[in-house]
Amino acid sequence: MTTQPSPAFIDFEASSLDLIASYPIEVGVCLADGSLHSWMIRPHVLWQDWSESAERVHGISRATLEQEGTEVRSVTRALNELLHGQVFCDAWTFDSFWLHRLYKAANMTPGFQLESVSALLDPSAVQHWSSIRQQVIGDLGLPIHRAANDALILQQTWRQVSRRTDGHAQPSDGAQT
Repeated sequence: MTTQPSPAFIDFEASSLDLIASYPIEVGVCLADGSLHSWMIRPHVLWQDWSESAERVHGISRATLEQEGTEVRSVTRALNELLHGQVFCDAWTFDSFWLHRLYKAANMTPGFQLESVSALLDPSAVQHWSSIRQQVIGDLGLPIHRAANDALILQQTWRQVSRRTDGHAQPSDGAQT
């Protein structure tokens, strides 16, 4: 694996894991420079699915989304302003579904292409991904299952894995480089 500039990472939280009825409730982005952006998403009128077990995981209630969420079109506009080229996620099947559902509700098209983080990884990196991710989560000390935090965890895990597989293994201190 060759050292390359950090790509942008994206993560979604959703109403459930139902790939027919679920919808995105939060999206978070970690840009190449480490800056974080996130939006809670006000449910579109047609989005009715809700899972109490999913709510217990991400900690966001539907009432909170309805009161504090950003309208879908505003979220998609902001994403299109921030993101270009390839943007990486760690659960492509789910994330691509929620991205599509978000943009369809806004009647817009993404200005970027969603890719799996696995496209960035060679076999050695894949082998180390899970353990390094757990280390990054511990080092950062952030709650997981919040979109911006998870996007940052993706970026930091990718950086650590890249260093290790490049032969430049360095201990993780949780700091962004």
